[in-house]
Amino acid sequence: MIGFLRGRILQRQPPHLLVDVQGVGYEVEAPMSTFYSLPEAGAEVMLYTHLAVREDAHVLFGFGTETERRLFRALIRVNGVGPRLALTILSGVSVENFVRCVRDNDSAALTRLPGIGKKTAERLVVEMRDRLEDAGGDAVTRNAPMTARDEALSALVSLGYKPPEAGRMLQAIKDTGISSAELIRRALQNAARAG
Repeated sequence: MIGFLRGRILQRQPPHLLVDVQGVGYEVEAPMSTFYSLPEAGAEVMLYTHLAVREDAHVLFGFGTETERRLFRALIRVNGVGPRLALTILSGVSVENFVRCVRDNDSAALTRLPGIGKKTAERLVVEMRDRLEDAGGDAVTRNAPMTARDEALSALVSLGYKPPEAGRMLQAIKDTGISSAELIRRALQNAARAG
């Protein structure tokens, strides 16, 4: 099993990525939530991965955070939800908002996602709620390490920025190894200068 990839982005055409890992090009499919936080082509990236093996293909899916991968793996265990639909869900809603929809029995919010009908939304709410409860809490997000960039992205979204916009704000900050508070401060300063 391939657990993660670290390499240079050669191509990025959503939902497809081509990542060069020491001379081997890996084709990866990723949700839009991951694309929003990716650096430009040519830059180094680290992706958590899930390998789906079918009769006719082996497909590698990539995620910017362990939390996204955890939700993807939980979603594909739901009856009627395959990897493509799971990517669509992750592209249309954040992990936190998905968990909130499940806990609040808000299947109507899920039907606004492309490809999710009323029955599928209801099944998602029921099956995912059982999984969250069986684990004694949030099976998807518990113990998932959040990076400083994850925390900064979440904070910017809480401040009212849309996820794609917040992702672009953070992408503009090239420094690595700085705290989430510093990332937020710099992102807001850059936004104030641009506005």
